Amino acid sequence: MKIMLSVGEASGDLHGASVANALKLLQPDIELFGMGGKAMQAAGVNVIYDIAGLGVIGFVEVIKNLGKLFELRDNLAALMDKERPDVLVIIDYPDFNMRLAKIAKAKGIPVVSYISPSAWAWRRGRAKEVAKTVNKVAAIFPFEADVYREAGADVTFVGHPLADIVKPALSKEEAYRYFGARPDRPVVLLMPGSREQEISKLLPVMLEAGELIVEKLPDCQFFLPVASTISREMLQNIIDSHNVNVTLTTEYTYDLMGLSDAVIAASGTATLETSLMGAPTVIIYKIAALTYFLGKFLIKIPNIGLPNIVAGRRIVPELLQDAVNPGSIAAETVKLIADTAVREQALADLAEVKAKLGQTGAVKRVAEVILEVASLSNREVTK
Repeated sequence: MKIMLSVGEASGDLHGASVANALKLLQPDIELFGMGGKAMQAAGVNVIYDIAGLGVIGFVEVIKNLGKLFELRDNLAALMDKERPDVLVIIDYPDFNMRLAKIAKAKGIPVVSYISPSAWAWRRGRAKEVAKTVNKVAAIFPFEADVYREAGADVTFVGHPLADIVKPALSKEEAYRYFGARPDRPVVLLMPGSREQEISKLLPVMLEAGELIVEKLPDCQFFLPVASTISREMLQNIIDSHNVNVTLTTEYTYDLMGLSDAVIAASGTATLETSLMGAPTVIIYKIAALTYFLGKFLIKIPNIGLPNIVAGRRIVPELLQDAVNPGSIAAETVKLIADTAVREQALADLAEVKAKLGQTGAVKRVAEVILEVASLSNREVTK
């Protein structure tokens, strides 16, 4: 059995790797290939197209990269013709992957959508487009399943995969030793994203905020996990131009979250990961002015941070656009560390989010859905 996977950025690569591992446990002789990153390679996927440097966000940013994206789409379409997979699994990266899904459908290749377009948040009409194109939606939120079901999609609610993935590998003592961190000093984690454009927009202001944080809390320790899609040299060059000491890390990121007294993170999946690890977080996001202007008319929910969406209210600070400045970031971060009442409320709210994300087993359920769709495809071919 052949399964083709398509992801476009670091978070999708991690999800793709988890799915690949689950598929191999259920069917060891399965053949997995497609577009992904280092995590999927390590999980045994034949990554023919590497996603390093691929991730782009926003209307304006995508337009600038159309040529590269069109070429990649055509190459993946040719790969479908060559390999004839039993199913295409698209994971996140919605605009690109939905175009790829339409190509697969035209070729008679069934499609499973996992980490589907956020139609519950904006461009609700996308749910109908997905319903017409894919054979199965593996939904990770209950409210997501409802939206896609109403649009006519064949939906299975699998639960959120982070409940399986996000857990420490080390004891607290081992983690402190591994990272060279001192337990008697606050740990601040910087997570500026997994795309180069996010890094260039957000890391400098995070570091400027770090300089202000150190003025208030001189003994803070700063760490930054290096995403597989980002050059370590790029990060170090930006860090070296600021007056704050930051340790770059590459492994045991969830253990590092578990040590963190506060996290400054780009809006995205990472903020759910910090929630599951009980790490109080300040969410920041800054995109092109035109993209933000258009987005205000399209996004129909009051919060953009995933922990806030899951909770149904603002429990995590969100700083967007002009609010992404060193003073605001530093002030929110210092409160999470030094204000006991603020910190205790944040921890209680994060525990609520963890409970709402559901039980473990989501990744296995996704793998079972994929194999079911692939098996149906096989039977139809052999008729």
